[in-house]
Amino acid sequence: MVVKIHQLTHWKQQSRLITALTAWDYTSAQIVDQAGVDLVLVGDSLAMVTLGYDTTLPLTLDEILHHARAARRGVKQALFVVDLPFLSYQLGSEAAMRSAGRALKEAGAQAVKLEGGYEAMVLTIAALVQAGIPVMGHVGLTPQSVHQLGGFRRQGTSPEAGERILREAIAIEKAGAFAIVLEHIPAELAKQISQSLAIPTIGIGAGPHCDGQVLVTADILGLSSWRPPFAKSYANLRDQAVQAVQQFCQEVREEKFP
Repeated sequence: MVVKIHQLTHWKQQSRLITALTAWDYTSAQIVDQAGVDLVLVGDSLAMVTLGYDTTLPLTLDEILHHARAARRGVKQALFVVDLPFLSYQLGSEAAMRSAGRALKEAGAQAVKLEGGYEAMVLTIAALVQAGIPVMGHVGLTPQSVHQLGGFRRQGTSPEAGERILREAIAIEKAGAFAIVLEHIPAELAKQISQSLAIPTIGIGAGPHCDGQVLVTADILGLSSWRPPFAKSYANLRDQAVQAVQQFCQEVREEKFP
């Protein structure tokens, strides 16, 4: 089944949980799509997973669109969403429109994802939606604000911070976003937000009460050298790959291959 945006809200109404994973090239996208994931996100996490940066901040729009074009060719069924990287949309609605337009035109994105729910960002989301560009929101731990947040720390742990995140989520929904990512916040706060919104919430480190879950594919496959505490590995492909390469080297040196 080819997934469309309106199905996500329909699934929330049916209490049918949504699955989402990241992709960074043709092969990773093809794998998660064939496995039946509902939503494929070309996330700016590829800055760290694929390009070796310490944060997502150095990633450029050209870089993520390069990877998105490759990933798009591997997706046949899932909804295809592309992150907008740091400073490609924070400078106002006009800049965001150009960046989002490129994602749709050049990379085949069906939607874009933006971080933050403060007033200026809500206005930007509303402008994109009015222009016909579907938007997924993102609150809680927003990695593009890592320095302002003081690191990759859990957010919304105080009543005041939790209330602010709830208000941001409500404002993002009112601006027209079709879904929202809740990252690294307390489970009870995620439950409150999920119950307050008509649009689906997609959790990452936000507990079991969201309308869906997303993780970085490199983490679930055990490819990452480090993964956040809320992630789960379903395989250990990094060690298996190292062992395979070691065996190849040994067989060549011992003249066992070819």
